[in-house]
Amino acid sequence: MKIVMLGAPGAGKGTQAINIAKEYDIPHVSTGDIFRANIKNGTELGMKAKEYMDKGALVPDEVTIGMLLDRISEPDCKNGYVLDGFPRTIPQAESLRKALTEKGDKLDVAVNIEVPDAVIEERMSGRRACLKCGATYHVVYTPPKKEGICDNCGSELVQRADDKPETVKARLATYHEQTQPLIDFYKKEGILKEVDGTQSPSDVFKAVMEALS
Repeated sequence: MKIVMLGAPGAGKGTQAINIAKEYDIPHVSTGDIFRANIKNGTELGMKAKEYMDKGALVPDEVTIGMLLDRISEPDCKNGYVLDGFPRTIPQAESLRKALTEKGDKLDVAVNIEVPDAVIEERMSGRRACLKCGATYHVVYTPPKKEGICDNCGSELVQRADDKPETVKARLATYHEQTQPLIDFYKKEGILKEVDGTQSPSDVFKAVMEALS
């Protein structure tokens, strides 16, 4: 089964992608992991990506797609994979479709984890992290025993820059402009499945598995 995950930042698509990969015993293919692996291994595409990343520029689509196609042509992907973080735009989705078609291949399902902006803003702006041990909390859903202090190591908890309300709003605006059109793209392809992401993670996973079966 070849699956692509869609959803706004903070919708929980990464968590569900990992769960699906375990359930189907297929690789969880994250673009972030691919970038890191290519840069670490000093591949030609990795070095190209690093040039752009070092300048703070976006890595061009052809470099990203090149790395992705290399990854999904590895033996562990022969029975399928879960794509997480790619495609993010219509041109990327079209390039991926073209590349897969040329190999006589195609995606089976696009799963969209649907969560309203207001819920995402509450989820993300309530997150707190311990920079010392990496533990994460939420002021409403998983608060620490003592406010502002990590249960594990007693260090101070902070709100990451990514989780500040103004940053969350900006990330959501980018998502609606660039990535949300993918929902219509995959609907037209006839492979879109929508899941309510406002439920508990275990209930979302149940709904995802029902959509995939």
